[in-house]
Amino acid sequence: MAYPQIRTDFTKVPAPCYVLDEARLRANLLLLDRVQKEAGVKVICALKGYSFWRSFSLVREYLPGATASSLNEALLAHGEMKGEVHVYAPAYAPEEMGQILSLAGHITFNSFSQWERFREETLAHPGKPSAGIRVNPEYSQVETDLYNPCAPFSRLGVTRAQFREDMLDGIEGLHVHALCEQNSDAFEGLLGAFEEKFGQFLSKMRWVNFGGGHHITREDYDLDLLVRLLKGFRERHPHLEVILEPGEAVGWQTGELVATVLDIVHNGMDVVLLDVSPNAHMPDCLEMPYRPGILGGFDAGEKAHTYRLGGGTCLAGDVLGDWSFEKQLSVGDRIVFLDMIHYTMVKTTFFNGVKHPAIATWKESGSLEIHQTFSYQQFKDKLG
Repeated sequence: MAYPQIRTDFTKVPAPCYVLDEARLRANLLLLDRVQKEAGVKVICALKGYSFWRSFSLVREYLPGATASSLNEALLAHGEMKGEVHVYAPAYAPEEMGQILSLAGHITFNSFSQWERFREETLAHPGKPSAGIRVNPEYSQVETDLYNPCAPFSRLGVTRAQFREDMLDGIEGLHVHALCEQNSDAFEGLLGAFEEKFGQFLSKMRWVNFGGGHHITREDYDLDLLVRLLKGFRERHPHLEVILEPGEAVGWQTGELVATVLDIVHNGMDVVLLDVSPNAHMPDCLEMPYRPGILGGFDAGEKAHTYRLGGGTCLAGDVLGDWSFEKQLSVGDRIVFLDMIHYTMVKTTFFNGVKHPAIATWKESGSLEIHQTFSYQQFKDKLG
């Protein structure tokens, strides 16, 4: 199946607005389902990266469940995905634990101290969720420390030196996550480090979760290598259920953020002010940093008209960078940022009270469905 093309007519879309393309989402899900079937593994959706819950009726046609990083995400997975619920959080609050255990089929603890604190409650719970421990393989090819779970002094997962074999009674799984939007060669290195450090404990386990960061739906991803690695692991450990939980691979290249030019000022160069904010609506563009594609946009200087694009907040650094365009921009023009559905949507804020983008879907039928527009009351309620 050919990957669907990005739509070019955004005149029907209100601005600002996140708009998901259902056809492109299905194409991603078909690739993920191929991995499940060919490798004999389970792929679930990480809500921390993709939480566009209006699309979950489509997602659950292919993926059996979701993984949550909090009670709120667990409630969303249970209520909207309606499949398996896997939960991992760096630390659990005792007042939330009973509700989390009632929702979770699998629950992973970040440390043996957390496991010790909640062990009896977990094992005695009538839902009998399967408990696991997150491990730190001290191996990663992630170059940005903000996104590197295995950076020095990481708070995420148990290193081999701190692993407690004497506390494995009741533990049925190991969870390892050390990738970030990477190809299968990075997983190959991770898999080797994981088996070297923790392979001796796998005979005592029922499942292994290899986390997210597998960029399976990216055009240059080596899917065949991933399948070979997973099949090889399953041949070495045939008793284990193997789980992957990508988030960005589900929503990768499935939708856009539509913005409008509000003003153009000149201060040594032309600077565009938009009705979206990199800081409030595209934080990964400042944190990673990540440079998004723009429909009809090119690198600075490549075309006749170069502009610096910035947001409408008072933060001086609320700036995306410089792009060039074939035609001169004017107030009221649309700017369409590509690949703005995974991670971007889940990190938005109401900073400065700037207008929050609406949320919409291009249906496979071709119609546009507006799901949500945001009001003053929602801004106010967030503040108390």
